[in-house]
Amino acid sequence: MRFFKPTVVAIALLSVMGCQEPTKQEEKAVVLDTEIQKQAYGLGASIGMYMERNLEEHNKMDLTLDKSLIIRGFTDSMDGKSQIEKEDIQALLMNLDQAMKAKQQEQALVSAEASLAEGQKFLDENAKQDGVKVTDSGIQYSVLTAAEGDKPAATDTVKVHYKGTFLNGETFDSSYDRGQPAVFPLNRVIAGWTEGVQLMSVGAKFKFTIPSDLAYGPNGNPPSIPGNSVLQFEIELLEIQKHEAAAQVGDK
Repeated sequence: MRFFKPTVVAIALLSVMGCQEPTKQEEKAVVLDTEIQKQAYGLGASIGMYMERNLEEHNKMDLTLDKSLIIRGFTDSMDGKSQIEKEDIQALLMNLDQAMKAKQQEQALVSAEASLAEGQKFLDENAKQDGVKVTDSGIQYSVLTAAEGDKPAATDTVKVHYKGTFLNGETFDSSYDRGQPAVFPLNRVIAGWTEGVQLMSVGAKFKFTIPSDLAYGPNGNPPSIPGNSVLQFEIELLEIQKHEAAAQVGDK
């Protein structure tokens, strides 16, 4: 993610002007009588919120930026007195961006390693729970609602309702919340879904615990799913749309 873009830096710095210590002279009251005045103030407020998020993210990565220097660079530039040449500024901002990305990658790696250990511990304990079955590939599942009948093939399209959660119970995706079932070819989703849903008949509802290597693996699915995440899904199979093989030449 690029936090400091050269095209917006000069404008964005306006947002931190309010962070300066009060001057000896009383601050002039803001006048917001007209629409254009309110629009101008709203633009500044929007920039301020952007910069606040920006600086917070840098702080999290131990790349704290001195607000007084940000303000000084802005005012000096406006007065034509910048102490750094334009070409050097571009290079400095690119270096800052690269440092931020390196910090983010480092943090993601540490998080992924911790998630891998946590996930394996959970899988080991969950496999011992009553009613939990484990497939040869390592998928764990329990039957919440049983049903009889045809089961889908990997080449079929299915209609399902589902809820996906992390191991802490936090929901990251839910067709129930959207109020609309999902329809997709079963071989176009994560491997854990492709295998797991084939165990179900229409009307059945299963709870799956899917190891990370059968979900999104070490890279995760940014920004919502971190690397090496073991995921849980409650899936309700609503309909199977059978795949019809293409007619062969000469068939009647």
